[in-house]
Amino acid sequence: MGNEAIMAKELEKKLKEGHSLHMIDVRETSEVKEGNIPTITNIPLGLLEFRMHELDKSKEYVLVCRSVGRSSRAYKLLESYGFNVINMVGGMEAWEGKTE
Repeated sequence: MGNEAIMAKELEKKLKEGHSLHMIDVRETSEVKEGNIPTITNIPLGLLEFRMHELDKSKEYVLVCRSVGRSSRAYKLLESYGFNVINMVGGMEAWEGKTE
């Protein structure tokens, strides 16, 4: 994708087209239970620094939260460690696609 942000609709379209995307939901586990994007990985923002070793710097990650605050902080953190990251604009509040 090669940019810093992606709109929720654009992400939904890419998933529908069958693109294999690596997505991280940085919301708390209790929030994720209320609905999340299928195939997304949940790593709460507070644990992200401790779980970075699970991520692969050769992959691109789309970051998602409720609105955009936490994913912006996650973006800055991961980018500072050399990860290739994109922020989903508007977070789950903007997501109109399928949830589980």
